[in-house]
Amino acid sequence: MSDLVGGPFGAVVDTFDRAVDALLEQVRGNPIVDRVMTAATDSGEFSAIWHAASLIRGVAKGRPDQVVALAIGIGAESLIVNQGLKRLFHRQRPTTSGDDRFEIRTPITSSFPSGHASAAAFAAVTLVGWDGKRSLPLWGTLATLVATSRPYVRIHHASDVVGGVVVGAVIGIVARRIFRRLGLG
Repeated sequence: MSDLVGGPFGAVVDTFDRAVDALLEQVRGNPIVDRVMTAATDSGEFSAIWHAASLIRGVAKGRPDQVVALAIGIGAESLIVNQGLKRLFHRQRPTTSGDDRFEIRTPITSSFPSGHASAAAFAAVTLVGWDGKRSLPLWGTLATLVATSRPYVRIHHASDVVGGVVVGAVIGIVARRIFRRLGLG
């Protein structure tokens, strides 16, 4: 039974997590995919990929205000997820330090929801809001890669990622409204 949800939903969540892990296991061991997923998970540490992308984008578009806004927004999202939601759920990770085949940083927080996935969804929603729907393939692909990398390296359950994406998207939608009111696009 899942330690995330009790009752009949626990079995559904466990079945989902096992099914996704089995699918990912069919790809694990491919040297190219392993490198891409390890790089994606590493780039998501401390939201480095989102801060770097925001800085490059902000300089190119002459929008340093949006660079600062995204940094503050990611900080707030991280606080909500890592100091709020993760403390409520205390879900154990599928492994303590990830799959032994991958060298990754060992997290100190609990598993649900995935902070990498939440930050990725938050950043993608925010950046698409500023750049328009035509930017969705870029920001959506990067967010999907970072989020998918977490169950790939076996430091998160797939359901942690789904939860993280939902949380990050909701926080991103709220942040977009706040940013618009502040004249930030």
